[in-house]
Amino acid sequence: MDMIKAFTNEQLKKDVPVVNVGDTVRIHNKIKEGTRERIQMFEGTVIAKKNGGISETFTVRRIAYGVGVEKTFPIHSPNVVKVDIIRSGKVRRAKLYYVRDRVGKAAKVKEDI
Repeated sequence: MDMIKAFTNEQLKKDVPVVNVGDTVRIHNKIKEGTRERIQMFEGTVIAKKNGGISETFTVRRIAYGVGVEKTFPIHSPNVVKVDIIRSGKVRRAKLYYVRDRVGKAAKVKEDI
């Protein structure tokens, strides 16, 4: 069991971004296409955080061409290059799944000042 803990501690990132539910973030994600690598950005609102340690993930939601798109990113993944926090949200829930049913201004999250 000690070998597993040692391996997971080795894989953890040193500078973990502080991402909270309700924040609007821009994720720089590394994408491999054949032999080439490029960085693609995904910007949206964090609607959920799960787990802890090496398996910690956060889910980001955005509207693209009138369709809601959600992606789940592992925090400690080497493919997640950088996470920029654009604005902090003021929320009273741990999971913002109710935003899926909202459209337009009703889907907005208040900004934390």
